[in-house]
Amino acid sequence: KEANPGRSVVLVEGNRIGWAASGRNGGFCDASLTHGAANGQERFPAEFDTLQRLGAENLDAIEAATGHYGIDCEFERTGTLAVATEDYQVDELRAAGAADSGNGAKFLDTAAVRAEVNSPTYLAGSWDAKGTAMVHPAKLAWGLAAACERIGVRIFERTPATGLASDADGVTVRTRRGVLRARRTVLATNAFPSLIKRLRPYTVPVYDYVLMTEPLSAAQLASVGWRNRQGVADTSNQFHYYRLTADNRILWGGYDAIYHFGRVMRASYDQRPETFARLAEHFFTTFPQLEGLGFSHRWGGAVDTCSRFCAFFGTAHHGRVAYALGYTGLGVGATR
Repeated sequence: KEANPGRSVVLVEGNRIGWAASGRNGGFCDASLTHGAANGQERFPAEFDTLQRLGAENLDAIEAATGHYGIDCEFERTGTLAVATEDYQVDELRAAGAADSGNGAKFLDTAAVRAEVNSPTYLAGSWDAKGTAMVHPAKLAWGLAAACERIGVRIFERTPATGLASDADGVTVRTRRGVLRARRTVLATNAFPSLIKRLRPYTVPVYDYVLMTEPLSAAQLASVGWRNRQGVADTSNQFHYYRLTADNRILWGGYDAIYHFGRVMRASYDQRPETFARLAEHFFTTFPQLEGLGFSHRWGGAVDTCSRFCAFFGTAHHGRVAYALGYTGLGVGATR
């Protein structure tokens, strides 16, 4: 819209802006375009250095945009701390750091990582201080929507798109309340079934869950350390991710990844008591000094895990419709 002020741009949203993954994610805005250096080196070895550069430029641009548009999304460029909780993970962290020495990540031994965030489960860590920002994801989504509206983008919430067709003149998007015609259309359906039916088998909705603690007291926060406010993730296949919020709560998510047969998605799946109980148990194993701290919020939601590719994109309807799928949580906060 900024590049072409005279262009008419309309966004139709099935529920409310920020309602699904764009507002419920963990709030890690990552420079990596490949879901981590190791994954990028394995899948895109010839392009890896370029992807790293573009990812860093992308995150810088997102930070600049939040300032330019006055988006108050609690943006903190604190980086991420990857932590090893098993012996074999220590060597993996050390090797990953050596393989990607140009990204600025710093390997931390047991004493050093516990000096950053104090947990008896940590054996080592790797801190990339610049490659990730922490954000309030819903405030980011709402702020971007407001910025779009200020320059003339029309947004229609609670307007699910139900059908897609094209002819020589353009694209027709059907909704429950009417029909839109456009020269070009972008589909951003994430975990929800694509309007291009042939794409549906390639993505699987997998449910992820999060707990949010009550605000930590000054004494509780001091017992954990966390002076540099990094985002934290362990390096297990079933991993936890967690961070501090602006009011010093701990957002604690991950581990379980729940698939329901037939790619079924239901609002009732957003709550899963057995997963919340497991997350709470793991939380107090990680931070036993916080025993007795309460949880004020809990939620879940689906991300689009790709069943065939790392991630893929393309066009349909003679190039008039663009799509991108399979980015799991990565595409929510790290693309612009």
